[in-house]
Amino acid sequence: MNICVFLSAADLDDRYTVPAREFAELLGKGGHCLVWGGSDTGLMKVVADGVHAVGGRLVGVSVDFLAAKARAGADEMVFAKDLAERKALMLARADAVVIMVGGTGTLDEATEILELKKHGKHDKPVVLLNAAGFYDGLKEQFRRMEAEGFLPLPLTDLVFFAEDGVSALAYLEESAGIR
Repeated sequence: MNICVFLSAADLDDRYTVPAREFAELLGKGGHCLVWGGSDTGLMKVVADGVHAVGGRLVGVSVDFLAAKARAGADEMVFAKDLAERKALMLARADAVVIMVGGTGTLDEATEILELKKHGKHDKPVVLLNAAGFYDGLKEQFRRMEAEGFLPLPLTDLVFFAEDGVSALAYLEESAGIR
């Protein structure tokens, strides 16, 4: 399965790097392919290193203005003209999506992926990996949106909140009929 992972390219502490590395190793050992932003910095590097270390396949999708940060030695590297095309290419290459911790770019990716799913533009499973409770506030906001009628379908049909990589990957594999 090709699993797209949206996440930060920033250097972060162990609260975020340890769960990212654990998920990456599970992904690679499970024979899955990582589709990610292509960066060889920060948390993106941690995940790519973890997948690669156990023999997993790496497909990077970067943008021209970030080419200097692109990972050398990825199995495949694609360059988009802008961030919008990058998101579209990543989603097109993926069978499932995992959103890990990140800043405004990751939040933009998460909300666009969920908006597209809400409108039936894809039916891929989406997981928010809630390392160290990072997405607790967003989860509450989504619940409020659901309760107040802003979501046309149940929150559980849009996204699965996973507290660790094991439950994230189990959900994705079950959704794909692998388990």
